[in-house]
Amino acid sequence: MKFPEYETYDATGLARLVREKDVSAGELLDAALDRIEARDGKIRAIVKPMYDQARRAVAAGLPDGPFTGVPFSLKDLGVFAIGTPTTSANGLFAGLVADHDSAVVSRYRKAGLVILARTKTPEMGLSITTEPRLYGPTHNPWNLAYSPGGSSGGASASVAAGYMPMAHATDGGGSIRVPAAFCGLFGLKPSRGRISAAPDFGEGLAGMATNHCVSWSVRDSAALLDVSAGPEPGDPYAAPPLERPLAAEVGAPPGRLRIALCTTDFLGNPVDPQCAAAARDAAALCESLGHHVEEARPDLGDVSPLEAWRIVPATNLLHVATARARALGREINDEDLEPVHRAWMEIARRTTAADYLKAISGMHALARRVGAFLERYDLILTPSTGVPALKLGAVDTSGADAERHIALLFAEIAPHTALFNQTGGAAMSVPLCRTKEGLPLGVHFAGRLGDEPKLIRLAAQLEEARPWFGIRPTMAW
Repeated sequence: MKFPEYETYDATGLARLVREKDVSAGELLDAALDRIEARDGKIRAIVKPMYDQARRAVAAGLPDGPFTGVPFSLKDLGVFAIGTPTTSANGLFAGLVADHDSAVVSRYRKAGLVILARTKTPEMGLSITTEPRLYGPTHNPWNLAYSPGGSSGGASASVAAGYMPMAHATDGGGSIRVPAAFCGLFGLKPSRGRISAAPDFGEGLAGMATNHCVSWSVRDSAALLDVSAGPEPGDPYAAPPLERPLAAEVGAPPGRLRIALCTTDFLGNPVDPQCAAAARDAAALCESLGHHVEEARPDLGDVSPLEAWRIVPATNLLHVATARARALGREINDEDLEPVHRAWMEIARRTTAADYLKAISGMHALARRVGAFLERYDLILTPSTGVPALKLGAVDTSGADAERHIALLFAEIAPHTALFNQTGGAAMSVPLCRTKEGLPLGVHFAGRLGDEPKLIRLAAQLEEARPWFGIRPTMAW
């Protein structure tokens, strides 16, 4: 395959070429590796090459699936792949090499995907930018001075830079949707329980975290969820079953949706004017497509959306880091974590079991309030982020003020996304707008638990009305 042709196809299109024998899986792998070799010296999105494993998989013969031969990557967080480490960008885990695949990784392989690398994440996935001390920053392909976002920043930068048409990502507070917004991609967060965390975990972050992907096209995201969704034995819960494959929702009429537009944060505080304008522009586009849009936002009462994000990640971090240090035969020390994460972990040391349960009860109270609001509306439309772009270095993890750090992440940079990790509802970022400087600017739609079909139908309609697939970074590689 000629070098320029690879990026003119999404994953579904590349798989069709392989199926029709117009190109081989080996040629697609070569095209992906060529791009990584040419570009990743500047982007720095890849932390663990798996090129030999990928070549062996191709040589052995790939399963016949919907994505046979398509290059793919795994985020360096949350999932295991046999024979490779999952470091979470923390030195404690550098030697933790998996002896098995996570269930979702097994499903990726059965779909025919060729896993060629691990992509970078901030330390323990606990930031909205991807600048871990262990590996250094990942750069946004649209402008190298900017962050691709986080925590799926390496995944999003890889797709935006053309290494692969979609990549595995995770989302516990916006980690799919925020980097998708900053990198001009489509990012869907599935409903709680849609994708199993088996066999190693029951849930992540008290049910706030999930796996899926970032992609250029809506149809790729839908088709990948079709192959990766579904419960495994012993799961604590599962999302409502889908009536038909999500791929069938692409191009299906969404009907006339009732959409609530919120151009502030959910407490009524202003966000950057460019972000608010992007949401209004998306609202106008939705109205032109026949949907009903009116300004409204859910009343969250006296429950702070930040409280669960203070307590739950802190206790998770304390548990995971301490257990890993003890597995290495020692206690955790001050150098094992970046300073702000060490301070965040100290919140857990001061947290009682009653405090933890109070935070979980707050999540459930927010879900009840948002659920009641979504009895009147189909979806909530907001900006994807509270700032139009994020320069590298703007989020400093070398300080010890965890409270300020949490507020920066979830009250300033991404004030809309984390709420729907707490409710468990499906949500997505759609790349409909641009900043004054020409950088991508996403808009966010969120719904109920099980609303993936509704979101995919609307996303495909928006994609057709305002195509973004061919709008790529123009930097000189």
